[in-house]
Amino acid sequence: MRIGLALFTTFLLANPLVATAQNDTVVARELSRGVVYRQFVDKTGPFVVHLVRVNLREPTVELRAMRAHDALRTRERTTDMVRRLQQKAAVLVAVNADFFNLQTGENENNQVIDGEWWKGVKNTDSPYDTYDNAHVQFGLDARRRPLIDRFLFDGRVWAHGVMTPIITLNFHQLGNPENVVLYTSRFGATTPGDTTRPIAEAAMLRAGTRGDTVLYVRRGAVRDSSGSPIPVGGAVLAAYGAGSRLKEVQSMVDGDTVKILLATLPRLSPSASPTLIIGGWPRILRNGEVVVAEAPVQEGTISRNAEARHTRTAIGFSRDSSTLYLLAVDGRQEASVGMTLAELAALMRRLGAWNAMNFDGGGSTTMVVGGAVVNKPSDATGEREIGNALAVVKRP
Repeated sequence: MRIGLALFTTFLLANPLVATAQNDTVVARELSRGVVYRQFVDKTGPFVVHLVRVNLREPTVELRAMRAHDALRTRERTTDMVRRLQQKAAVLVAVNADFFNLQTGENENNQVIDGEWWKGVKNTDSPYDTYDNAHVQFGLDARRRPLIDRFLFDGRVWAHGVMTPIITLNFHQLGNPENVVLYTSRFGATTPGDTTRPIAEAAMLRAGTRGDTVLYVRRGAVRDSSGSPIPVGGAVLAAYGAGSRLKEVQSMVDGDTVKILLATLPRLSPSASPTLIIGGWPRILRNGEVVVAEAPVQEGTISRNAEARHTRTAIGFSRDSSTLYLLAVDGRQEASVGMTLAELAALMRRLGAWNAMNFDGGGSTTMVVGGAVVNKPSDATGEREIGNALAVVKRP
């Protein structure tokens, strides 16, 4: 429904960028208590901008991360992800999120959905940046506080009093001589094939939790080859290489209790485990300052992405962490030319964001409001199939 005159006036006063001669508000709608959608035109570009402001202190709304087809490696349109999530909760708005592999649909960064780790890496799995590093990610801690940081996956497993580091989760790195990987059923039915290194694979069944630690019970013999079945609701711990990590996994016998912590560096508080993580590239605002110039050094951005005007998706939050900003900018068309990262950062700051980051853009940029796409996708074929998305839902 269209908002009333009083609310609309308050809305404009709270957003001085709109109340100027060069910016025309086209649409302004209250989607739910604490969630407002606005479309406006900035004539200086020209830019057509779609903005959603979310009051994170409103108890009736929450954020949900989504994966295409609820699977780790596939692609799906944002509207179809929304349609499936609608069966569980009322979806108010959704935007595309992380960069992804165009062939498999797998997202490049860490991903945590409803407190469950789907993918954990220390270096972003990207073929496009100029060197291996961790890209920026958006997260929520146990208090629903928004965070933006270059989170590193930090996994640890204990058995027989010995701690073994877990290097990746549901991500198989070829070429590393020594590695320990945890595979959950989100990865698939079996662990990946690997005939290049000595291997030890130990299957486990989940037995409960103790604080941030997940408890497992070892089941069956440790295999010395790849391709182990991954138990539904369980996991397989795989060690690669001829070093001490291989021996530590080989020593885990049937019936052993195994403790696993899946967390981030830097650590979160009060709980080490995040409730949500979804990636992007790169950070554009840090503590009120535009930091786009640091992106080539910090995150290996490339000029054709950062310095050219493209269709854009972004996320940010206010200085007091109470307001979330979701932004989509139309591009590659006469009515809206798209933005550089510097222009995007400046806009987010003017709108009130204190910290912000860039999501995947170009043909991936999609904003869904009320189940319908409100922006104009720049692909000639329309809405693109993507890897993951972020939704704002109304709690039942």
